Amino acid sequence: EEGYIITNNHVIQGFDEVSVSLHNGEEYLGKVIATDPSTDLALLKINANKLHKLNFANSDNVDIGQWVLAIGNPLNLNSTVTSGIVSAKARNINILRQEYAIESFIQTDAAVNPGNSGGALVDLNGDLIGINTAIASTTGAYSGYSFAIPSNIVSKVYNDLLNYGIVQRAFLGVYIQEMSPNLAKELKIDYIPGIYVNGYTSNSNAESAGIREGDVITKIDGTRVSNISELQEELMKKNPGMEVTVSVFRKTKIKDFKVQLTNKEGGIDIIKKS
Repeated sequence: EEGYIITNNHVIQGFDEVSVSLHNGEEYLGKVIATDPSTDLALLKINANKLHKLNFANSDNVDIGQWVLAIGNPLNLNSTVTSGIVSAKARNINILRQEYAIESFIQTDAAVNPGNSGGALVDLNGDLIGINTAIASTTGAYSGYSFAIPSNIVSKVYNDLLNYGIVQRAFLGVYIQEMSPNLAKELKIDYIPGIYVNGYTSNSNAESAGIREGDVITKIDGTRVSNISELQEELMKKNPGMEVTVSVFRKTKIKDFKVQLTNKEGGIDIIKKS
């Protein structure tokens, strides 16, 4: 309502100011407040008040097969709406070439083309469940698959960029590898979906808490994590200094450990942009 706008970083990359056109045709000078290339999100601000805002839905509750609407300005066609269904969650397509990049996209078959980037993906109530960001295509145009950043990640990045100018990233302090039947066979252990721990960072809180090499992480705070994208998405919602319950599979048992998350330097302080 106060004129804050979330879009993709790749839409405004290289600019400090941009022109923002609203649906009613009014144009504003938009200032780039902060960006986060690791999630491909950016925060803008225009001098306007009492705007209509989108409500955030809980993207964790989005279901495979759920109907969604994608909104944007593809191919210079202003205010275009397309429909589709959610076909996958926590999808990693290796499009963000950034250190500590987070890719846990909602995949849909709603038609998205160049010009949709930064636009809303909404449920049938009109609540935001994602930011349209990428397509899978051999031609550069829509081929049936589009990808959106989940609203829970968008909300976290928005609040961090607004309050600190930089996103607060939380780390477990472990080196990891995604489990697969082939890896389980190679390691001569039972296969269970999750994330294999194969080492620690220096002064790792996870190691101090009792997590060991060879453990398979299966849940964070009770939420199932079957692959690295799901683990990254859960950690993305947290801040350094927070304590999480990490469930691991060890030999034949599930064990729970309380781990205090750290920032990338290994501390627990909130980092502010200088």
